[in-house]
Amino acid sequence: MKVCGKGLKITGKLLRIARLEGEGYDFLAQDPEQIIDALRKSKTRIDLFTFIQKVSETSPLYQYPMEWDNYAAVEISTFDHWWNQQIGFKARNKAKQAQKKGVVIREVPFSDELVQGIWGVYNEHPVRQGRYFTHYGKDIKTVYSEEATYLERSIFVGAYIDNELIGFIKLVADETNTQAGLMNILSMIKHRDKAPTNALVAEAIKLCAERNIRYLVYSRYAYGSKEQSTISDFKERNGMHRIDVPRYYIPLTAVGRVALQLGLHKPLTGHVPASLLSKVREFRAAWYERKYRSAAERS
Repeated sequence: MKVCGKGLKITGKLLRIARLEGEGYDFLAQDPEQIIDALRKSKTRIDLFTFIQKVSETSPLYQYPMEWDNYAAVEISTFDHWWNQQIGFKARNKAKQAQKKGVVIREVPFSDELVQGIWGVYNEHPVRQGRYFTHYGKDIKTVYSEEATYLERSIFVGAYIDNELIGFIKLVADETNTQAGLMNILSMIKHRDKAPTNALVAEAIKLCAERNIRYLVYSRYAYGSKEQSTISDFKERNGMHRIDVPRYYIPLTAVGRVALQLGLHKPLTGHVPASLLSKVREFRAAWYERKYRSAAERS
């Protein structure tokens, strides 16, 4: 649905929570009261409306009920400063390794050819990081429509071996060109030894510096009780760190008020100890490995 010119995404059945459709890439530029008032008058039931501040806005700007959320982000001045001062030798060596092994990194326009390459990357393997990969099995039409969002603010970077796309990044800048988020970052597993993902991040930093984009954001640093992972380690090695920012929750119904008081607006994983979640993730990864290994052996 659209309210005050902003697309909204509504999740949940018993508790219906609305947020900006492009959260992390799209922010409330106008007074939040305008959209809150419109939601209260809407015929669509929404119990809670939530929104987050930009990575550059670390102090609360509003008096609404608030909790701390976080980004994984790097502040950019120049590419040379990032390369020499903000990342470690391992990240630099990995980025250099890609070039030595013949990986070509370049900014590319959005096109049917790019979408075909992205489709190939998505469909390389059904499991990523120990869980089912949600983009696996999508058809070309679906991939095209998903990648065609925010084109006026998007930057695509491809990693190529012999003109074959083996990895890519989609960067989306916010409307004020203050921060750019990595909406997509993925490389083929079979080319992991060439470190294309590290080289893609380096190119993304360079392009942000050239466009005077101050921050590069790679989603969250921590998810609930999960602080460290291979992804967070990768982010740290590439100069990103945790930046806490306010997230607001505005109850619009009695259900929303009660849910907020009881903490029911948080995902289930937020109520589970980190040690138990780690065991669940290990079990899930082993299950997927057995499942798809057996399928490969039968084929």
